[in-house]
Amino acid sequence: MQSDDDRELGEVLEDLPDPVVAALEVRDAWRRRLAAGTAGLEFLVSDLQKWPVGSAVRVAFLDGDSALHADVAAATQQISDAMNLILDFGYDEDTGSFRRWTPSDTVLKAEIRVSFDMGGYWSLVGTDSTDVTIDPSGGPIGGLPGQRSLNLGGYAVSKPQGWEGTVRHEFLHALAFQHEHQNFRGPCEDDFRWDDDSGYVPTKDPRGVFVKDAAGRAPGIYTYLAGPPNNWSKAKVDHNLRTENDPGAVMGPFDAASVMLYRFASFFYKTNPSACAPTGPGQELSDGDKRGLSLLYPDLGDASVSELVERSARGLEIVGTEAPGEVVSIYTDRLVELLEAHSAAGG
Repeated sequence: MQSDDDRELGEVLEDLPDPVVAALEVRDAWRRRLAAGTAGLEFLVSDLQKWPVGSAVRVAFLDGDSALHADVAAATQQISDAMNLILDFGYDEDTGSFRRWTPSDTVLKAEIRVSFDMGGYWSLVGTDSTDVTIDPSGGPIGGLPGQRSLNLGGYAVSKPQGWEGTVRHEFLHALAFQHEHQNFRGPCEDDFRWDDDSGYVPTKDPRGVFVKDAAGRAPGIYTYLAGPPNNWSKAKVDHNLRTENDPGAVMGPFDAASVMLYRFASFFYKTNPSACAPTGPGQELSDGDKRGLSLLYPDLGDASVSELVERSARGLEIVGTEAPGEVVSIYTDRLVELLEAHSAAGG
């Protein structure tokens, strides 16, 4: 019988293609520079990732049948119950079908465009799902009407064990949640085994996966993920796993019960049990997840909504009349679009 570690070794981790990640990094760097250098735009980065409070975010499916679509929609119900935002799946009672999109679309049918045909599980984060600057060339992933924004690979063939938790994890990404292991208030940065055990001799199993050597010394995270099936560079490991104390990130206290916390193989951690390891199965939203949703998408009467509207309106004034020349860029139109949407929240 395989151990838990054996089953987890060789697992493909959640990941976006390098060109998409690179485009996001360039855009985010521009936003951070703008926010840091322009009075009144301090909240820019965190505000722009969220959808407008109280709005309807449309969801559409590329493939899969109506029964699968209904399962996915049902799995997100506990998310909808915890926030002031509507996930609109476009259900048609007469036909029993849900909204669909196609790669040939030129008009946006949905903010979240789900597919089941690509490998792995992943999602763009929040409003990145409609950001046309991510891949304007028309690749398979991006913010254009005919591009995927969320993928649940293989679900159209067979839903995996624990599929509901994966659906909730990816939809929380689509609602602007980040991974919990990258929470700068948590223990994961210090407890991850980034480097090989001293004296480790690179050793692979028949699949090419890096494993313990003959002396029982284990590969570190960098070595392990550099091999199949992930083949990640050090930069990609840093992007996906390491913690960055980003003042623009929206992070509450570390939540070991969150569906956003990965369950890694035990050799990823320095300690056992690790304070970074999940405390539950990661299927249901934790109290912390629900609290995060209510903070991101509060009732319209909440003071934070009025503050967001005021910040966005002020941001529009700054970008339109007071911003320095460096603000003029390929990202400015998108910036204005998002600020306009937030300034109209609840209107």
